[in-house]
Amino acid sequence: MKKILVIEDEQLIRENILKLLKAEGFDVTGAENGAQGLYAAVSNVPDVIICDVMMPELDGYGVLVALRSNPVTATVPFVFLTGKADRSEMRQGMELGADDYLTKPFSKAELVGAISSRLKKQEAVAEQYNTLRGQGSEFIQNTAYKLEPIKTRLCNALEREEFQVYYQPQVNVQTGKIISAEALVRWLHPEKGLISPAEFIPAAEETGFIVPLGEWVLQTACRQMQVWQNAGFPLRIAVNLSARQFRQPELSSRVAQILAETGLEANSLELELTESLMVEDAESAIATLQHLKNLGVCISLDDFGTGYSSLSYLTQYPFDTLKIDRCFISKITDGCTNAAIVKAIIEMAHSLCLEVIAEGVETEAEKDFLWRYKCDMMQGYLFSPPLTAADFEQLLLEGK
Repeated sequence: MKKILVIEDEQLIRENILKLLKAEGFDVTGAENGAQGLYAAVSNVPDVIICDVMMPELDGYGVLVALRSNPVTATVPFVFLTGKADRSEMRQGMELGADDYLTKPFSKAELVGAISSRLKKQEAVAEQYNTLRGQGSEFIQNTAYKLEPIKTRLCNALEREEFQVYYQPQVNVQTGKIISAEALVRWLHPEKGLISPAEFIPAAEETGFIVPLGEWVLQTACRQMQVWQNAGFPLRIAVNLSARQFRQPELSSRVAQILAETGLEANSLELELTESLMVEDAESAIATLQHLKNLGVCISLDDFGTGYSSLSYLTQYPFDTLKIDRCFISKITDGCTNAAIVKAIIEMAHSLCLEVIAEGVETEAEKDFLWRYKCDMMQGYLFSPPLTAADFEQLLLEGK
């Protein structure tokens, strides 16, 4: 029996959908808000997720971003429910990884059809992949790119230096000057061109390749930052730590070794972690973070506001920075809800002596809001997309 998760804050609509799908023979679960939906999806991975776009606190976009960043739920088919057929809204959802949209009010046939089509596609991909796996490596090498053994391709790509580190500026909101950068990995395939991280990071996590890849990114970013510091640019570099990297027993020793090899001062390195890493084993996570803090590195909590126990983390873990997730920033000027949340996060973080960086800043209005409420840093396409090292250096030389 296929499992369907319905995330909808309007009780009547949610109950009607659950009743309808149950009558069709599905195993259905309902969640009345985004936070509950996230928990339900991770703890009991469904076959399809139906999610409303507009919900208080954590909206559908925030749910989707969190699900797609978690390897456990990264590939679960996701169908948005919306009360308006707005093209820009649909495009935003699709860019974040949504599979389909249903506009309210919709018929029973439309709902069941949307679910059935996603299930059939998943089954077809799984069947094709399993068939190819049984036909030997020679045939697999000649099949569609996404169905080939991804770990082998990833390892070969690293050996052939196809991966690149891009740098997205993090800017002081009050002065407009670059004060740090986030290191982001990109795959420049010789035939496919630039491949989105969304296409290979989940597979890298699943296969364990994320460990050598993440270490390469950390080493490359630290070495590049040391070059920029030697040129007179006193910046800090932020590097993401994956779940598998974070669980390595010798993580702090390896970080210390990379800092020693590159010559970068520990306080010039910021390691970014997501809230999901804090959920599984709090005692172990605290110990790992303390080891890293003892080295002198800074610790940032990424995607703040999309997890389940954000406030408790702030009292237990030695964080230096909070990154407000882009799902809150993107609608900061559309109404009072997101504006109130962002304002509260900034005030709370500052009261705890934490810095705040806002992700996904794309408009002057968003920047003005952050300036007004004294957010420390911002990052987003308003200032610059992620850049190659050469292009980022040009920004520095131009005095931006």
